[in-house]
Amino acid sequence: MKLTLLARLNMDSLNFLLFLAVTAFTVKVSLQGPEQRRLYHDLMTDYNPLVRPVANDSQALTVEFGLILRQIIDVDEKNQILTTNIWLQLSWPDHSLQWNPLDYPGVNNVRFPDHLIWKPDILLYNSADERFDAIFHTNILVNSSGTCTYIPPGIFKSTCHIDVRWFPFDVQRCELKFGSWTYGGWSLDLKLLEADTTDYTTNGEWDLVEVIGQRNERKYECCEEPYFDVTYTMVIRRRTLFYGVNLLIPCVLISTLALLVFLLPADSGEKISLGITVLLSLTVFMLLVAEIMPATSDSVPLIAQYFASTMIIVGLSVIATVLVLQFHHHDPDGGKMPKWTRVILLNWCAWFLRMKRPGEERLHSACHDKATRNSMTSAEHGTAASQPPNGNTLYVDSGVVCARLAGRADEDEMLLAAGKSSSAGGVEPEMAKILEEVRYIARRFRDQDRDKSLCSEWKFAASVIDRLCLTAFSLLTILCTIGILMSAPNFVEAISKDFSN
Repeated sequence: MKLTLLARLNMDSLNFLLFLAVTAFTVKVSLQGPEQRRLYHDLMTDYNPLVRPVANDSQALTVEFGLILRQIIDVDEKNQILTTNIWLQLSWPDHSLQWNPLDYPGVNNVRFPDHLIWKPDILLYNSADERFDAIFHTNILVNSSGTCTYIPPGIFKSTCHIDVRWFPFDVQRCELKFGSWTYGGWSLDLKLLEADTTDYTTNGEWDLVEVIGQRNERKYECCEEPYFDVTYTMVIRRRTLFYGVNLLIPCVLISTLALLVFLLPADSGEKISLGITVLLSLTVFMLLVAEIMPATSDSVPLIAQYFASTMIIVGLSVIATVLVLQFHHHDPDGGKMPKWTRVILLNWCAWFLRMKRPGEERLHSACHDKATRNSMTSAEHGTAASQPPNGNTLYVDSGVVCARLAGRADEDEMLLAAGKSSSAGGVEPEMAKILEEVRYIARRFRDQDRDKSLCSEWKFAASVIDRLCLTAFSLLTILCTIGILMSAPNFVEAISKDFSN
């Protein structure tokens, strides 16, 4: 009985041992923890982070440098600062951090904080950050061959010369210059890697055209060895839809309203008010542009040129409006219109603008009828004395002033003949007084007709100036709008791309 139990126990023990053996061969046991600790201990025993990690001190350490552009955060035109989100890419061999993977099973790479091992002191030369170095210090990945990979992210603020000459159709070129702060070219060599824009996040104001990388070599008078740097030039184009909707289109509409000054009747009393209002509106828009532009005298922005030219046009329109009002409200006692003014305005300009004086057709017909009527009367009676005295004083409209003026000689002859007949017939002295009063009334009517004719002449001249200024300023506004805005090198491309999006 006891033998049977012992035999069964021995059989169970053998089965258990066999199970352990099979499990040991089939299940992979991870030894990474102790091996990694041993590797860290072995690597850092004699490691000095101050020593340049090369096998021969006379050799230059090659550092591969690149960047991953994630986003253009802001372009500050006022302070000329570019803010970007960038991940740097640095890779270099470290002779002191190599190991055989067979000696440390399961350990293919390790990670070190950047202050424990040597790393190149590469900085952004044209940094505008308060701390100057704006990167976030991450771990350095090291593989068994000793290759160190360092990818620190950061929000970089860099200086960028903003050329606002073609604003808002401008293209800017902002440089990011990276290089070692203390190592020369004999100790540290930089190898350029192309910029990665695969995961770039688009900006609402700027389009990224391209990122150009270039390795530069520069020598200074103090040292014989060259100094290398890697410069990435970001070419960005401004998206003009926002500025077109909020600045350009309102300015074009306001400048168009300035043309309405010449269509507004002079008797309304609002011509000057409209011109001044338009001028003040353009001034407000120009102040808005000045707030976002850098205070530079190198160049004048394109939109500022357009606003300035439009303000000059509106200012000239106000001056022309003052001249129009002076002509329209001219005092008839102030003198007749000069001959050269009458020839230029009433003849040449009126003919060119296809303008006719109000009642001009009635004026010609009245003069023609008067001449016909006088010839018929002379033929029948042999004299014009039988013409009714008040035959030509019934017309008050300026269109028939010619008829009244043409009959002035007939009226004088009638009154003179009536005076002689009354004297010959011994008419009482009251009749002479009545005739004198009639002469006075006729003279007053003739003076009124003359004043009204002069006023009508000056008003028509004002209308000609209004029409002439409307034509001239319309052409000038169109030419300035097309000439200034389309002078931008990428005007057509910017407009087509913005509106297609």
